[in-house]
Amino acid sequence: MRSSSINILRRLINSSGPGLSRQSATVCRMTLISSPFHPVMSAPLFASSVPSRAFSSSSGSENICLVNTKEQFAIARTKIEVDSAPAILYFTAAWCGPCRFMSPVLESLSGKYPDVTIYKIDIDQENIQDKLLELRIDSVPRLHFFKDGKKVDEIIGADVGRLKYTMEKLYE
Repeated sequence: MRSSSINILRRLINSSGPGLSRQSATVCRMTLISSPFHPVMSAPLFASSVPSRAFSSSSGSENICLVNTKEQFAIARTKIEVDSAPAILYFTAAWCGPCRFMSPVLESLSGKYPDVTIYKIDIDQENIQDKLLELRIDSVPRLHFFKDGKKVDEIIGADVGRLKYTMEKLYE
């Protein structure tokens, strides 16, 4: 992509705000599909505004964990599968408008469902690209829901109504 295309992409994503447009969601999807390694957006555009939390989160919700490495991803998958712990893998990106819309909703729901661990995975982390390819993560936001060690549902896109319904159906 040329720099002018990148600037247009950034403006579209930044302008999406809380009212998501079909155009901004499509832009996020097209950017991801263009390359499995996302060379255009290899670093978060808003790094200074994204809080950084350890794998076992100490600020905000106790049940939201950032996954930044292959090792952390492997630990999360093992915990989900072996311990049969209820969990959500939340694939996101700092530059994605729909993701920025969904994050506060998930934080709010994490308080309502304290037994559900939410693993927040930034797709731009270079050291987890092979895992993303393995799981066929080609768009964000994407949520994988686990119950009793098995993946039971998936949401692609910023659908708050479906997110609330799915969590209520699976975890209450």
